[in-house]
Amino acid sequence: MLTSAGSGSTICGMRTIFLADAHLALPTDRNYRLLLQFLHGLEGNTETLFIMGDLFDFWLGFPSNPFRQYDDVLNALSALKRSGCRLVYFEGNHDFHMGTIFSERLGAQIHTGPAVLTLQGIRIFLCHGDQINVADRGYRFLRRLLHNRLVAAAVNHFPPSLAMIIKERLQHTSRAGYGAKLAKWDYRRIIREFAQTVRKQGCDGLVTGHFHMAFREELAEAPFTILSLGDWMEQFTYGEMVNGELLLKNYPAVDP
Repeated sequence: MLTSAGSGSTICGMRTIFLADAHLALPTDRNYRLLLQFLHGLEGNTETLFIMGDLFDFWLGFPSNPFRQYDDVLNALSALKRSGCRLVYFEGNHDFHMGTIFSERLGAQIHTGPAVLTLQGIRIFLCHGDQINVADRGYRFLRRLLHNRLVAAAVNHFPPSLAMIIKERLQHTSRAGYGAKLAKWDYRRIIREFAQTVRKQGCDGLVTGHFHMAFREELAEAPFTILSLGDWMEQFTYGEMVNGELLLKNYPAVDP
């Protein structure tokens, strides 16, 4: 059975954690500092950390790594990896073409799109979530443009200043359009309808980020759980799976 639990639940054994939408910007930001605290707390007790996209406000895997503001996070992920935790990264709409820092230095398994994985005997459909709303044709075109192989190849040849241009464009589009999209579309209904499609494919659950909506619910028709991860900006929510149970949890956001 797939259930939910609050932050006070006691879980024994190794953990599987799902985290999305931190949109990290500056090391002095509250969500950045809390994330470092959270990551260090996973050392030695976490089997797998699934980063479900948009960990960063922007990341493009230039070999020179111009994003030095994220060094503390990369170091925390490296320490987590050394503690025995497997890292799995699902690219989002703010972080893609992750580059050698993630694939080689951190040894992360990188997914450029959705995947169906069997976790603890349960078939789970995992995705960032930015492709769920098929009606958002403008974004889907932009995604195809930015995620194609030509852009991936260009990252190795163009100066990092290109990243700043893309970054500013993405941030402007994202911030300007989010409120309008939220008013236009019922995202919860869209996620539910997508979950019905996933269930018919033989999956037992859906884990998604992107929508900044924290909820967990079961479909009435069959044992199937939707886990929408919320965000690590204001809600500080994340997912956890233990013994085949999907949990929606809140991190006690006490400033470090």
